[in-house]
Amino acid sequence: MVNITAQSGDIHSSVLSGRSRIWLLVVCSMGVLLVISSMVALNAALGAIALETLATQSQLTWIVDGYTLVMACLLLPAGALGDRYGRRTVLLVGLVIFAVASLAPIYFDSPTALIIARGVTGIGAAAVLPATLSLLIAAYPEDQRNKVIGIWAGVCASSALVGFMGTAILTQFGPWQSIFWAFVAAAALLFVSALTISSSKDPEATPVDLWGALLIGSAVAVFVFGVIEAPLRGWSAPSVYGCLAGGVLLAVAFGFVELRRKHPLLDIRVFKRPDMLTGSIGMTTLFFAIFGFFFLIMQHLQLVLGYTPLQTAIALCPLAVPLLVFAALTGWYLPRFGLRISVAVGLATLAAGLLCMRLLDVDSSYFDLAWPMLVLSTGMGICNAPSTTAITGAVPLSKQGVASAINDTTRELGGALGIALAGSILAAGYNDALVRHVATLPETVREPALGSLAQALTIADRLGPAGGDLTSHAKAAFMQAMHSSLLMLGIVVLVSAIVVAIWAPGRDGQQIRVVRRFTAGRGEKPRSTTTARG
Repeated sequence: MVNITAQSGDIHSSVLSGRSRIWLLVVCSMGVLLVISSMVALNAALGAIALETLATQSQLTWIVDGYTLVMACLLLPAGALGDRYGRRTVLLVGLVIFAVASLAPIYFDSPTALIIARGVTGIGAAAVLPATLSLLIAAYPEDQRNKVIGIWAGVCASSALVGFMGTAILTQFGPWQSIFWAFVAAAALLFVSALTISSSKDPEATPVDLWGALLIGSAVAVFVFGVIEAPLRGWSAPSVYGCLAGGVLLAVAFGFVELRRKHPLLDIRVFKRPDMLTGSIGMTTLFFAIFGFFFLIMQHLQLVLGYTPLQTAIALCPLAVPLLVFAALTGWYLPRFGLRISVAVGLATLAAGLLCMRLLDVDSSYFDLAWPMLVLSTGMGICNAPSTTAITGAVPLSKQGVASAINDTTRELGGALGIALAGSILAAGYNDALVRHVATLPETVREPALGSLAQALTIADRLGPAGGDLTSHAKAAFMQAMHSSLLMLGIVVLVSAIVVAIWAPGRDGQQIRVVRRFTAGRGEKPRSTTTARG
């Protein structure tokens, strides 16, 4: 085991052997796989959990989202702790918390206990996730980082598929508690493996900015809480827009405080760099689209096409191919085409795939779904690693824990927004499209049917032959609403692609001439990025 404290990126090629770096890459990749797959793992088991624990819909939502909320608000403080006390140390502590918290649902199966356990698991996940990327960046020489970041980003983007596939298999042949046994075993194995890897930290670490950590943690927590509650309560609910406004105000307060701190948790002036801003836009938009798409397509596969959770996981597997291919090619195409082209083309391709998904209808085959799915996955793969590279490349090597946390926080915020907006449009559109077709039905049938396609199909089964019309109308209403959600996702991604094409630095590290003149006119010194960073 080696403890690396030097700030220079070049020293690591002499400190660590090639075999040690490869092993570090394996361990860190498995760490991010565990954390991200856990975000979606319970989706395949919600039905069984609801039946056994008698959890309400709201409780089921928080059994899934409590993990995400806690993790999102602790990522930046956890990254800073890794920079100060050692990234491997924080990784190990996170794995212990993750494993212990994952044991609780095996023995305590009340909805409240599950929500608390998932929240504590999120604490461990927040420690693990930024540590995995920052350890890799600190250990690899600069000329190899693009490739390594590409592999890490590819694993990260594919982890949701792996998690859904794994839990679908486990719940197909065993109880839902087997998911948590798998989490415990994986975390324990990773803990033992992590004892053998090198560590790194900031050799000139300053005390952790507790006020900054409290403010940014509160800002993210309050904002994400509002986003999660929006589909349940409506965007106009006081509790929702109050949380959104409160989160923004706390973030502004964080920025105000950090500008006046001698040793801030995060120097927010880094967001003036075009590469940092480009990477943040790219990563937020990417996961906004990924999680919004997953939210829609899993319901389409299971409720419209009638797939089981395992069949759904298998049907989504082709998504991983372009993600992993372009992850491996990052070190080739990013230096050649630069950050601007890589991220803008990736986002534009992703938008095209989302808009092509609107060609689906109730009678579409799997092939009709597969080809636009591969188009959007190609876009994901192209812009995923360059966005991460841009974020981490804008921050000094000694602060890679914080840089990695910024990267992870943008993912969490984007994912939460994608699910919330897609879910809100889907719910409203479904209700509007179906309401006239069920107007003559009894209220005890009409109200549940308007709630969701799943409830409508359940009621239609109980009605027997008379439920055929309800089934067809409900599926048609769902498809119409899904098209509206996909249109919204596609437009947001396309607008982001245009913004990146205008603002991002190119292969030479410079922004386009018009933007340089604009920033110079405002008294800002044009900033550039290195070619290796895109």
